Formats: sequence, C-alpha cells, structure tokens
Amino acid sequence: MLVKVNGKDQVVNATDVSLIELLKNNNVVKPELVSVQLNGIFVKREAYESIFVKENDEIDFLFFMGGGSSFNSKN
Repeated sequence: MLVKVNGKDQVVNATDVSLIELLKNNNVVKPELVSVQLNGIFVKREAYESIFVKENDEIDFLFFMGGGSSFNSKN
C-alpha cells in the first residue's frame, strides 16, 4: 500500500501496519518521544499500537528538538 510519511511517498509491504510498527520501520529509536499526526490529526501515544494505516494516509512524525542559544546582554 502507498502512504505518505513526512511528505514523501512510502510503500508499505503489509496490509496491517500499526503506527508503532511504521515508526519502527522508519528507524525511529524512541517512538515515545515522537508526536504523530495521521491525516492532520494528532494521535495519542497510547493509540500508536491500535491504529493501523490505510492506503493514501498521510503520516507526519514530529520530533521534539531541544536547544536554544546563550544570550548575554550588557545593558
């Protein structure tokens, strides 16, 4: 089946693929740190194992990126 993951077409070679399996198939090491949107709707983490992707679904993996910069003001 064909789905779109992070804006790119991806062929999934199984009929029953859960979101957690899709995360693992895309080498996401810590899926518990990733937010997932399925067709524009955020999915709760506890549902990753019970929601299965379908033909033409659009899935986005959103990774939290920590960081920032050091800013010193001498006013």
